[in-house]
Amino acid sequence: MSDVRLVLRSRRVITPEGERPADVVVDGGGRIAEVSAYGAPVPSGVALEDVGDDVLLPGLVDTHVHVNDPGRAEWEGFWTATRAAAAGGITTLLDMPLNSLPPTTTADNLRIKREVAGPKAHIDVGFWGGAVPGNVAELRPLHEAGVFGFKCFLSPSGVDEFPELDRAQLAAAMAEIASFDGLLIVHAEDPGRLAAAPQRNGPAYADFLASRPRSAENDAIALLIELAAEHGTRVHVLHLSSGDALPMLAEARAAGLRLTAETCPHFLTLTAEEVPNGATEFKCCPPIRERANQDALWQALDDGTLDCVVSDHSPCTTDLKTPDFGTAWGGISSLQLGLPAVWTEARRRGFALTDVVHWMSRAPARLAGLEGKGGIAPGRDADFAVLAPEETFTVDPARLHHRNQVTAYAGRTLHGVVRSAWLRGERVADHGVPTGKTGRLIERKTA
Repeated sequence: MSDVRLVLRSRRVITPEGERPADVVVDGGGRIAEVSAYGAPVPSGVALEDVGDDVLLPGLVDTHVHVNDPGRAEWEGFWTATRAAAAGGITTLLDMPLNSLPPTTTADNLRIKREVAGPKAHIDVGFWGGAVPGNVAELRPLHEAGVFGFKCFLSPSGVDEFPELDRAQLAAAMAEIASFDGLLIVHAEDPGRLAAAPQRNGPAYADFLASRPRSAENDAIALLIELAAEHGTRVHVLHLSSGDALPMLAEARAAGLRLTAETCPHFLTLTAEEVPNGATEFKCCPPIRERANQDALWQALDDGTLDCVVSDHSPCTTDLKTPDFGTAWGGISSLQLGLPAVWTEARRRGFALTDVVHWMSRAPARLAGLEGKGGIAPGRDADFAVLAPEETFTVDPARLHHRNQVTAYAGRTLHGVVRSAWLRGERVADHGVPTGKTGRLIERKTA
């Protein structure tokens, strides 16, 4: 115990084995040395943080964040995004390869991204690479440079510098990624289905919902399953919103395909029926769907068909959120609010905090291969969130730390107040206020 520098004590600690009272001992290197009996004597000179009945969780891991820095930092930058994440109990995030200029589609562009992010990171930050037309030769160098995998679109991404892949280009990328056992993560909407759907501009949410039908997701996922079986590629489906696609995913996994999928807080907590006309803070692609569809997503989390819950934090400047659903930028900002939003609905549906920790910390860490993250256990990084699960608050956009304070959750009352967040045993947020910048740039484990 000579190297101990901190003990966090709680009557409710979420460990991989479940919830129990415990003292969590942090060593001088910022790792968990021991999870010991609650109330054990604390060595002289060691700091004790007793959080009482608040719950000590592993820091959340968000593997789907659009930071947009450099190039579109007025939409979101690493300084503001990582502060918002810390305030929300997130201690590790992975940045998406598009919306920044340049996009992360070459090893040189990755170097630029890292140079920008390093001085601004309040939490740990890693990077996805991008698979776009013409960059198959760049995929292995990106993999060797430490990206966690490769994102592609099957339909237009919304930015010209990150085009979608057609079937032949997708197959070529999948074959190359399989050759070094990488991971492909996919925005799965079929462009033909989208083109055939009615396209009407205007303030009516029903018109926007009709323009992004479930069939677009379903057909794209069917194609991914077909090509994953052919090439043996590890594939992860991003931001799944269509409940109709879940049986296909379950069948493919049962057949042995290495296929995973995520959903997002907005799909689990917001419904099409409640979106006001003109309220484009609710616009995202794929869209928020009907209440019955939401029930299917929760069932899929319960049975394991869906693996994890991540934000898809995709902000923009306020002027791009016009009242026209046809032209407004699509993206929902939720870094700071994901944990309470999901917990509010999960507790209503009878789930436990241990379930939320699995979906928002352990499973995303496993997806990315982050062995030191996602759990309160000896040898892991001392990354924590402290949550008052029964305390409520009303979402005030002015108290959010992401750059443009637009949110679909404005005015909602949520359960679960994040008291503090800790990164490798250092406090990085206290009562909603970021307190320190101790983040590191992280890479996929290459050994």
